[in-house]
Amino acid sequence: MSKTAIITGATAGIGEATAIEFSKLDYNLILTGRRKERLEKLKSQLESDYKIQVSVHAFDIRQRAEVEDFCRNEIGNASIDILVNNAGLASGLSPLHEGDVDDWEKMIDTNVKGLLYITREIAPRMVAQQSGHIINVGSIAGIEVYPNGNVYCATKHAVHAISEALRKELFDKGIKVTNIAPGLVETEFSIVRFHGDENRAKTVYDGMEALTAKDIADCIAFAAT
Repeated sequence: MSKTAIITGATAGIGEATAIEFSKLDYNLILTGRRKERLEKLKSQLESDYKIQVSVHAFDIRQRAEVEDFCRNEIGNASIDILVNNAGLASGLSPLHEGDVDDWEKMIDTNVKGLLYITREIAPRMVAQQSGHIINVGSIAGIEVYPNGNVYCATKHAVHAISEALRKELFDKGIKVTNIAPGLVETEFSIVRFHGDENRAKTVYDGMEALTAKDIADCIAFAAT
């Protein structure tokens, strides 16, 4: 019987790469993100290349009502084997005393509250079926803080703490919990952080070889198997 995985933030980067790797493992996929056209394109690609079923759902994970509608109405009572909480971002890079509060709220709402909203909806299904795997995409920034990354680092520390708490709360219910903590990965991440400034984003990777989205997707797929 085919298994089903939800992957949030699947429109690009690590989420998109993870969808491809899970397709190779014959998972049926439920993909979410904000950019509907990208989701539809990925769905067509995956269903053409692999013998799987893919459903796509465009909504903003920061909006609790949209997450609840997705979980309660759009996917119905579907059995979920894996939840990959990948949706996340960094916005801005400045000392705390010069920080943009709108940037802070965007990061907290996406990286922490969005993860909590969807996990709160999906985890009870896993408890009921006494099986499942929650994979959270955190960051090395959830372990080591770097200058000017204050609030982003705080959100990833939160992901680390939530993952540890979930692991302790769910270990006797047949549910696995994994926290993936990547280092520097070359995706859209820095472009988003610098509000679309591609030239500034490129300087982040100067003088070093960054990880790729596929590198992280390989780790997620390994954890899932």
